[in-house]
Amino acid sequence: MLAQKPNMKIAPVSEVKAHFSAYLKRCQDGPVIVTKNGRPVAVLISILEDADLERLVLAYTPRFRRLLDAAEQRIQQTGGVGHEEFWKALDTAE
Repeated sequence: MLAQKPNMKIAPVSEVKAHFSAYLKRCQDGPVIVTKNGRPVAVLISILEDADLERLVLAYTPRFRRLLDAAEQRIQQTGGVGHEEFWKALDTAE
């Protein structure tokens, strides 16, 4: 069972469908978890700035997630690039 937290609303898809405009307003106060047969299937959240939308879309884009996961794996294996090395490489790239 999904535990409801403060400023979060849980509603079945039939209720959200019937009162969509009201739920769009309600999600400005916190996420609205949409359920189907008692299981979460979607989340309505308010977008305050264009940058919020860009971050959200990127976070859930499979190709971008794969790129981030691959980069994280390389960092785990190699230790990544040190601070000084990064800035030195950036200076020579110009």
